[in-house]
Amino acid sequence: MKQTPLHDVHVNLGAKMIPFAGFEMPVTYPSGINSEHRAVREDVGVFDVSHMGEFEITGADRNAFVQRVTCNDVGALKPGQAQYSGILTREGTFVDDCLVYRFEDKLMMVVNASNIQKDWDHILAQKAGANVRLRDISEETALLAVQGPKAEGLIGQLTSLGVGMIPYYHFTQGKVAGVQCFVSRTGYTGEDGFELYCRAADAETLWHALVGAGRAEPIGLAARDTLRLEAGLPLYGNDIDDTTTPYEASLSFIVKLDKGAPFTGLDALKRQKLEGVSRRLVGFKITEPRVIARPGYPVFLDGTQVDIVRSGTVTPTVNAAIGTTYLPKDSAKAGVQIEIDIRGKKVGAEVVKMPFVPHRTKK
Repeated sequence: MKQTPLHDVHVNLGAKMIPFAGFEMPVTYPSGINSEHRAVREDVGVFDVSHMGEFEITGADRNAFVQRVTCNDVGALKPGQAQYSGILTREGTFVDDCLVYRFEDKLMMVVNASNIQKDWDHILAQKAGANVRLRDISEETALLAVQGPKAEGLIGQLTSLGVGMIPYYHFTQGKVAGVQCFVSRTGYTGEDGFELYCRAADAETLWHALVGAGRAEPIGLAARDTLRLEAGLPLYGNDIDDTTTPYEASLSFIVKLDKGAPFTGLDALKRQKLEGVSRRLVGFKITEPRVIARPGYPVFLDGTQVDIVRSGTVTPTVNAAIGTTYLPKDSAKAGVQIEIDIRGKKVGAEVVKMPFVPHRTKK
């Protein structure tokens, strides 16, 4: 198992550590998942997400190259802006979802920890004659996500950067608690928040400035999952994978068919847009008490299995068992009744609109 630069800090805090995407990661701290979840919804929490992968792209053809390997429009980005995007197969399905950051002199792609090697190989295979230099900087980069309604106030006390002026999906560079960072305003919880990227050697200094009594709570992977599910945000390997396309996953906003540059998966997505999708990702809520639909459980519509539960758990803010699945396009609407096989018993559920909890990101 790999370890993040903050591994010993988590152990000293009494975190329960589990294997995740090849890393030993904190799943919960002694306060527990409900407390951690509420801290982010009502106050502020900090996640160690240093396991995520970062690729740096420099060289004269950098923008054109990233246009080719992602489906969103890099050309629409100005320096200091970020975008959510997808790395796709020729069939238009997901190799991974990613973030793209545009700097004055480079681009950076942030990918899922479980897919670092796969993504790297996929991107490298498309380099051809492009005048670009690719660097995998994952090992030397640490990443802390500071999320919650009090995130801006907390970081604002530690920097002169004026973080309150950073718009959504923008970033700036400077020092936070004396540590050189670049600070972006995106997030994976539905709450306002920031990402602090720094050198791995500086991660502990930054963590101790942010986390502690009167500051932020440490948050583990379990609450990260309940928060992102409530916000209706997809998880690679569950809601999206190499069998699903952005159109099926209700992520059409990341596909720019007319961006003026061909990209991997373009032809397949043009066909799918013309013909229409056959299924869509939906959210559901269990209508029976004391049962939870876990990922992998079979999902039935009118007595026929149509998919499996993609994401599913009980979440503290909704205070109910919720989840996601794919349904035939004509049935992918609120109010439709489905059944889920939970340990041999079919349990009723109802399709509901996502997100389950309204986003409070700063626009």
